[in-house]
Amino acid sequence: MHIDLLGGFALRVGEEPVSVPVSSERVLAFVTLGCCRSAVPRCLIAGTLWPDAAEHCAFANLRAALSRLGGTGRRALEIGPAELRLAADTSVDLLQARTLAHRLLDRNAPAGACDLDLAAVADLSADLLPGWYDDWLLPRAEEWRQLRLHALEILAERFIDARRHGEAVAAARAAVHADPLRESSQACLIRAHLAEGNPSEAIRNLRHYEQLLHRELGLHPTPRLHRLVARAVAPASHGRHAGRAE
Repeated sequence: MHIDLLGGFALRVGEEPVSVPVSSERVLAFVTLGCCRSAVPRCLIAGTLWPDAAEHCAFANLRAALSRLGGTGRRALEIGPAELRLAADTSVDLLQARTLAHRLLDRNAPAGACDLDLAAVADLSADLLPGWYDDWLLPRAEEWRQLRLHALEILAERFIDARRHGEAVAAARAAVHADPLRESSQACLIRAHLAEGNPSEAIRNLRHYEQLLHRELGLHPTPRLHRLVARAVAPASHGRHAGRAE
């Protein structure tokens, strides 16, 4: 069994999708997002997913949602009389992506070959259950967004260090796409362009960011972003002036 939470909800057996009702999706997602694989009390699930219902109605809704999972869907869970937990053999894309992000964030741990590829960029590029606006989910979604943004920025820097410029640009662009107003992600993208020897791309990116930031927030980029581009452009400009002087 496999549960996808990144980019949208999906339940699969191997590669075969399993169709489940929306209420059952909510139950699976809530249990999956519980503390690792710890048991989640039924009272917590029922009270969170059906906060406006009377207690007995909320419990009845939970029983109905579990029933609608069917035999196949129920294999994703270990269902007890007072609690639910994720079945031991159920994999979750979010848990795998979190593990990847934490490995990248550990500056003392050398990145494995499997961490420095475009598959890692893809694993860190999707939002948690986009289109779901449940109150219980929003803090988790923001927590994941922040984690993956930091991981993507570090991944871009490691690609730059390895002189893998195309992948560095891809990782930085994924971070910028997740939050276009985030200056640290923009700085990663500018550094990737400069490392690749494309100052024109770096300048174009800076100007676009300046316009976006001013339009959306009435702000300007910090001086460090301008210095980043200026240091790369100045030597070329100096060379042109020296040529004219000769």
